[in-house]
Amino acid sequence: QVQLVESGGGLVQAGGSLKLSCAASGRTFSSFPMGWFRQAPGKEREIVAAISWSDKSTYYSGSVEGRFTISRDNAKNTVYLQMNSLKREDAAVYYCTEDTTSELVSGVLRRQSREYDCWGRGTQVTVSS
Repeated sequence: QVQLVESGGGLVQAGGSLKLSCAASGRTFSSFPMGWFRQAPGKEREIVAAISWSDKSTYYSGSVEGRFTISRDNAKNTVYLQMNSLKREDAAVYYCTEDTTSELVSGVLRRQSREYDCWGRGTQVTVSS
């Protein structure tokens, strides 16, 4: 079972940037698609971005496309989320997740939280006006 640990959250002014990291340990990381989700108080957990195991495919939710960038460094067992032009509505707890059912599968980037079964504990992102 892989362990995922997020970091990089914090308080930032609207319009600012943050870069989240998710470090994986416990077994091979590079064979699995990864995703970032977020959950604001009183709201359901929603997908932010996902990246294939090969780093050749990415997905972004409409609310973050053009502002956020997901990437991964398989040599470092780490996936990143660069967040630019942050808005108040981006404030949430951000979770890293691994799609353990899609090892070495190309072209599959799952978008529902129920489709992922391995999660980190999350990192808080707060955006002030």
